[in-house]
Amino acid sequence: MSLPFIMVLAMGVLFACGIYLMLERSLTRVLLGFILLGNAVNLLIVLTAGRGRPPLTDGKNLSTEGMSDPLPQALVLTAIVITFAVTAFLLAMIYRSWRLVRADSLQDDAADLQVAITKMIDSEAEASTDYDDTEFGDEAESPIRGAIDLDDDGTPAQREAAADRTEEKRSSDERGTEEKGERP
Repeated sequence: MSLPFIMVLAMGVLFACGIYLMLERSLTRVLLGFILLGNAVNLLIVLTAGRGRPPLTDGKNLSTEGMSDPLPQALVLTAIVITFAVTAFLLAMIYRSWRLVRADSLQDDAADLQVAITKMIDSEAEASTDYDDTEFGDEAESPIRGAIDLDDDGTPAQREAAADRTEEKRSSDERGTEEKGERP
């Protein structure tokens, strides 16, 4: 087995262990998983850089042919700093959690679960209704109760009553003109 193959195998093991630990409910295991994942990413960047010789010259031959690319090394250095910063943040969270609750694992909150279930049921109910909603809430096929009437033409019942009054007035006007002998 060659050295790059062993490094690829080690990188795969680090990725697998890191993801497994990050899926746990214990904050300490999440921290360890994040550290393993950061190291696996560093190995990935180093392996993708490939081989090369150091960027040193003898002063006579100044060509850069065959030299290592410094960009992957800079990326690894940056990744180390970012991993360190997030590790410090996670350590502070673990310390604060331990001081407040005296527990390292996260527990589900009953109120949060109830809200999540209610939202899921509401979203399923909204998705199952098949109606044409408009910006004018009272003119939709199935209007939302309590929606603001944006067009100021009244509720559907008020509009129906106004239409009935207009029809009664029109029919009474027609009867009045017939009694006088006039044609409309």
